[in-house]
Amino acid sequence: MRIYFMGICGTAMGNAALLARSAGHDVLGADAGSYPPMSTVLTAARIPIHEGYDPARLERLAPDLVVIGNALSRGNPEIEWLLDTRRLALTSLPAMLHEFVLKRRRNLVICGTHGKTTTTALTAFLLRENGRDPGFLIGGVPQDPPVGSQLGAAADPFVIEGDEYDSAFFDKRSKFIHYAPHIAVLNNLEFDHADIFRDLADVQRTFNHLTRLVPRNGGIMLNGDDDNLRALDPIQWTRIVRVGTGENNDLRIVDFSESDRGASFRLVWRGRQWAEVHWSLPGLYNARNAAMAAVTAGLALFPDAPARLRLEALARFRGVKRRQEILFHSSTLTVVEDFGHHPTALAETLQSLRARFPGARLTAVFEPRSNTARTKVLQAGFMRALALADEVYLGAVNRAEKLPAGERFDAEAVAKNLEATGIDAHWFASNQALYDALAGHALPPGLQARVVAFFSNGSFDGIIGKFAGAAQA
Repeated sequence: MRIYFMGICGTAMGNAALLARSAGHDVLGADAGSYPPMSTVLTAARIPIHEGYDPARLERLAPDLVVIGNALSRGNPEIEWLLDTRRLALTSLPAMLHEFVLKRRRNLVICGTHGKTTTTALTAFLLRENGRDPGFLIGGVPQDPPVGSQLGAAADPFVIEGDEYDSAFFDKRSKFIHYAPHIAVLNNLEFDHADIFRDLADVQRTFNHLTRLVPRNGGIMLNGDDDNLRALDPIQWTRIVRVGTGENNDLRIVDFSESDRGASFRLVWRGRQWAEVHWSLPGLYNARNAAMAAVTAGLALFPDAPARLRLEALARFRGVKRRQEILFHSSTLTVVEDFGHHPTALAETLQSLRARFPGARLTAVFEPRSNTARTKVLQAGFMRALALADEVYLGAVNRAEKLPAGERFDAEAVAKNLEATGIDAHWFASNQALYDALAGHALPPGLQARVVAFFSNGSFDGIIGKFAGAAQA
């Protein structure tokens, strides 16, 4: 089958395209402004990427199926042609994955507001390190495993990142509803995606729908420390395993500590030590991701004794690109790139950086880019999170012209409020202006060591790589 992916350079779409290629399909796609890291991976795999959207070209290519990414909607010229002519079959990415990959597999679906990509990579990594050949689809670019997607052996589990965001412009159900979970992992739950969900209760509703799809012989891995998950409807039809730091959890994370030498913690399964972990990943949040991955992979392989899973390989796990990724490090300057676009994610990362780099001046550089971050919905939360830094640089609100001024993230107000609390804060009308000010202030660094942490779920107009490159020069 010839499959055409619209929006192919998104991480989920690109990895799904690679998965379809490995299943024997002829794969190609299009995107507006091909961008790394996915464009680089696809080009290396010799998957054709067409620039922009052209109905005449799509008609000539004549694929058997068009997969439409959820970032695309009405008004796109190829979508309008597809709907006008009905010449080609079309579907959403989640529906395609269900039909071609998931419907006959034992699927481990990793969900939650935070940590999905890292936990998915960790679960696939641990299964591989324990001698299995899992399938997986990771919504990012992992360093371990060395690829973002793989079909694996049909008899082994398939690990997939379960996003609660909608499936397509014509299917507003959460993606994870399509993924036929054998085990569902609920890492955490907070209000996000204000363009899709009305409030926290609306997010809880879609997670409730997910839990109802888990079979009796499967299970739900639940963050037992999360009040918003504990408030879900009672689950009586499948196994529940609770993970967290509290004493009422089945798997406990104990003795967590972090310093400039890394992080360490112990995992205790129902009163008995399973493993002592020393690794390079930052923060208690990543220790929780590791615990979730361990018990999920363990139960998938050893339903009655998950602690049989070997965890020594965690010490070698290198994480996922753009997740607290250190781009440059010297005795005086460290440059960090992070995908963070929710106040909780920013706060946890900044707290971890404090522990990792004691005494350093901590600079947070934030781009309000996601559909929620660019509004005022979470503005107060972002203000509290950014107050954990010593200085703050606020970039331009992405696509600001598409939001009424009264609904738009108010960078000037945030900067002024931070200034009033003693934080050195700046806001900019353009990301280039931010770069010029930051580079002039931070390069070369002063006598005090400086950590500059960039937070964006997009390109930040290329200034992250530009700043890291200037530091290396």
